[in-house]
Amino acid sequence: MALIVKKSRLPGCGKGLFTTKAIRKDSKIIEYRGEIIGYNEYRRRARNEVDQYLFFVRRDLCIDAMHTPQYKARYANDAAGLTRVKGIRNNSDYMIFGDKCFIVASRDIKAGEEIFVNYTDHYWNYMKKRMKKKKLL
Repeated sequence: MALIVKKSRLPGCGKGLFTTKAIRKDSKIIEYRGEIIGYNEYRRRARNEVDQYLFFVRRDLCIDAMHTPQYKARYANDAAGLTRVKGIRNNSDYMIFGDKCFIVASRDIKAGEEIFVNYTDHYWNYMKKRMKKKKLL
């Protein structure tokens, strides 16, 4: 898959992940990779709010892409997150296959499009709660 990282189309989201080739619905786009950690370390990082790139696979297997910028999947943003732009919608989902997590196309994606992945309501409810606690929302 030919993927590049550049400025996201979502304001304030920094970098985004873009495809240079068309992607068919249900295709695995990219594996979400990073440091493999256990649940206790996952919880510790979340408590310390060092969890921007944490992905929970299962209780004994979590992926932290915080310190692995070479793995491009971490740059996929959620179009249904806090910063929304009319007409921009998610085009992919996270899916777990065994011990691995992939971003998978939920529709056909055209060459040049940004990859937008569903972070889930659970993630955004957690983030809103955290921001409210800090009085940022």
